[in-house]
Amino acid sequence: MLTRRSVLAATSAAFAVPLLGGTGWQPASAATRAMRPHGIGAQAAIQLRFVNQTGAYDNGSIHYYIVGTNLATGEQSRVTPEGALVPVSLSDNGADGYADYSIPFSSSGDTLSQIPADMSGRIYFSLGDKLKFKVNEGNALAYPAAWVESDPSYGVLHDCVEFTYKDGRIYCNTTMVDMFSVPLSISLTGEESPTTGTLVGGGRQKIFDAISASPDFSSLVVDDRRIIAPGHGLDSGRFSSSYFDSYIDQVWSKYAGEDMVVNANNTTFTGRVSGDQFVFDNGVKAFSRPSTRDVLFCDGALAAPNDGVTGPVAAVLGAGFNRTTLLASANQPTDDPGGFYGGTPNHVYSKALHDNTVDGKAYGFAFDDVGGFASYVEDNASEMAVTLTPF
Repeated sequence: MLTRRSVLAATSAAFAVPLLGGTGWQPASAATRAMRPHGIGAQAAIQLRFVNQTGAYDNGSIHYYIVGTNLATGEQSRVTPEGALVPVSLSDNGADGYADYSIPFSSSGDTLSQIPADMSGRIYFSLGDKLKFKVNEGNALAYPAAWVESDPSYGVLHDCVEFTYKDGRIYCNTTMVDMFSVPLSISLTGEESPTTGTLVGGGRQKIFDAISASPDFSSLVVDDRRIIAPGHGLDSGRFSSSYFDSYIDQVWSKYAGEDMVVNANNTTFTGRVSGDQFVFDNGVKAFSRPSTRDVLFCDGALAAPNDGVTGPVAAVLGAGFNRTTLLASANQPTDDPGGFYGGTPNHVYSKALHDNTVDGKAYGFAFDDVGGFASYVEDNASEMAVTLTPF
């Protein structure tokens, strides 16, 4: 199964949007739960409601795009203005070589649409101009890569939410793993009717200000358009490739002399550094010393297979490195957000996102769901509302 981390590694190359979750760090990841029957019968579709509260853009300036994977067939697909799920095709590309999958907001009031049954993907919103998608050979869809200056959608103000809808249950999040641009919130109407993603008053500007004030992170700010996540910033020369190296060395040194205890997936794993590897018991594959890039992407030496063993430990290590909690406690994961981002160096990007959300939750890095701190919700719901909140 593809994992959410596949999104992080992709640029403008073709890739399929994965199911949410897949970290396996806890007993039931989002991807696992998405595959379970829920006893209520699958809905034909879930209603979408888009609410424009930006204050800076009228409905006539906003378009949405629903793209992803048909879980029943595995085909990369899109939702039409009429709400149908159809496969993408090379013939979708226009004379300019790009596919226009844009759907305009209603002229006034809320905009209604739907997610058909058995779909996993993203809902993009563009403000001002339209986004350019591209269908490649094999009907593989290339998504906008807003951290790549040569991408045709680089100059467009846009953002997205992610979802999986299966067996009448919706799993969704507001993601900042790639970038932060348009503040979005999600509200579900269903059995529990959860919400997430709402920023504090003036939150967008506060996030931009906090990151602009950091000498190490300020180059990630692209005008007033977006903030590129530091992993992508590293790949484009905007962020230091050695930023976390000193912290990684300290962690390796600390656990060469004492054990780390990781509780994940209802299992206790004990590990210690031996030479250049972090070796855990209970069948966990040893971890080589990660690089700063590995930490930011929660990949490479910290790759987390969906195996229920190595994957859960990798997810906890990835979260601990990004939150700089591994030196503070040998028992992981820690669950007090007051202790997150207190180490040196600091993940300023993720901290600023969490500091400025009403519920304290955000998706600042791939394993921000460890401990339940990601802006993620799920429900047996009849409606998913996404609000473009004030700038």
